[in-house]
Amino acid sequence: MMKTGSKFLMGVVLTLAWASTAGAQSSFTATYRGGSGTLCGTTYNIRGQEPTASGKYPVFIYTVGTTEQYDHSSALAAVEEMASRGYVAATVEYENATFGSCTTINSRAKCTYDGSRSTSALATLCARAKADCSKGVVVAGFSQGSVMAMLAKNHDSRVQAAYALGAGVQYSIYDLRSCVANGNRTLPSNRLRVVNGEQDGFVGPTEALVRAQNTETTGYSCPLATSCLQSNGSGWYIIKDIQVGDLQADHCYMRTGTCVGLLLDTTWRYGTDPWSLRTNLNWLTQFTTP
Repeated sequence: MMKTGSKFLMGVVLTLAWASTAGAQSSFTATYRGGSGTLCGTTYNIRGQEPTASGKYPVFIYTVGTTEQYDHSSALAAVEEMASRGYVAATVEYENATFGSCTTINSRAKCTYDGSRSTSALATLCARAKADCSKGVVVAGFSQGSVMAMLAKNHDSRVQAAYALGAGVQYSIYDLRSCVANGNRTLPSNRLRVVNGEQDGFVGPTEALVRAQNTETTGYSCPLATSCLQSNGSGWYIIKDIQVGDLQADHCYMRTGTCVGLLLDTTWRYGTDPWSLRTNLNWLTQFTTP
């Protein structure tokens, strides 16, 4: 499930470049109160970007996977891209040291996305001077973060769509069908786009098993296909090994090196393929008001 060769130094260069290429965006940091359970009593970090131009903007939130740093280069890339599209965009830290059941992850999602609680991540971002959450909120996430994203609308009706990387209904011993499968969450499947690698070690590891999980998650069935994208771009897509730079379309297909490495796959970061970051973020923008 892990890739080889971290290429750490090159990843650091990419992370540093994020701060110098923002252009018409400005960076910000904040904190919110999150965690698991009902208390939401732990302080977590938010790191974001927003347009420097005057005006009010919709909001974008990204959540990383289990054990990932919230400011991983993949998260920062998504934030930068969405800020450049006219969003108050942020990656948020949360209690991700472990995975969990539907109950556990949904409680983490509630602490993050419950806009009625003034100290949640969503409320904190919606309160920013340049944010207008009535224009809509869109979300994305990787692995456990993708589950968080799919559950976000359970806790705030302003969440309009989710882009889920490495997403499924069964992760190892954790069966999440009761909260994540099509029809069992508030977010409708015509507002969900799932993108997984063909040899994802958590929701696969074969193309057939990945396809089966994609079908359960979205409700869209396309036997033997690698793309089941619908007319509005929702649905699912399976990445083949040959499409990624290191020829391993696994759980961490968006990067090269190990799953904790920082170096991003060039096509995912800058390409226009159906599985590329910019393509999927462009898809999210149709669901908010400029």
